[in-house]
Amino acid sequence: MHISEGVLSAPVLVTGALLAAGGIAVGLKKMDYEKIPEVAVLSSAFFVASLIHVPIGPSSVHLVLNGLLGVLLGWMAFPAILVALTLHAVLFQFGGLSSLGVNTVIMATPGVIAYYLFNLPIRRGNHLVSTLAGFGAGATGIALGAILVALSLISTGESFLGVAKLVLAAHLPVMVIEGIITSFCVIFLKKVKPEILEAGK
Repeated sequence: MHISEGVLSAPVLVTGALLAAGGIAVGLKKMDYEKIPEVAVLSSAFFVASLIHVPIGPSSVHLVLNGLLGVLLGWMAFPAILVALTLHAVLFQFGGLSSLGVNTVIMATPGVIAYYLFNLPIRRGNHLVSTLAGFGAGATGIALGAILVALSLISTGESFLGVAKLVLAAHLPVMVIEGIITSFCVIFLKKVKPEILEAGK
């Protein structure tokens, strides 16, 4: 889901950078000292999960965990994902520095949406509702992320239409995998440390 360096047009890059800056500003405003360790741990989980990837043209398929980060962190997913993506770009040349803003928006925005859609059902629902909401959060994070990748590519040029379709299709199995992982994680956390589900407020 990382878009490589030199792929996107300047208007798309600038738009992505501005949107990312806004999201990061909101995330930092909501973050206090007590939440920093949790943000750091989840940023590390995102960093590791995204290391194993399969390249697909100018993008790639890999675990993202943005739905999980979203339901746990809310807007704080923006700075958490930014830090991990910066390390990806600098250390491993995954994505790129010029596309850092766009990649942050692609992965963090679905997480924030997942927070507003699924955090409350996860926290207050019974076991079945929480399980389904956890699956929905993980799947939604990937689905919306793939759509944003496709839109970014298409906005750069119609020549990327074929690649955009491939990106969407390739992420279908990842949606299911991430849905299952996120579901297991939120059910476990709800049992052992339910207060962590309220950190994103």
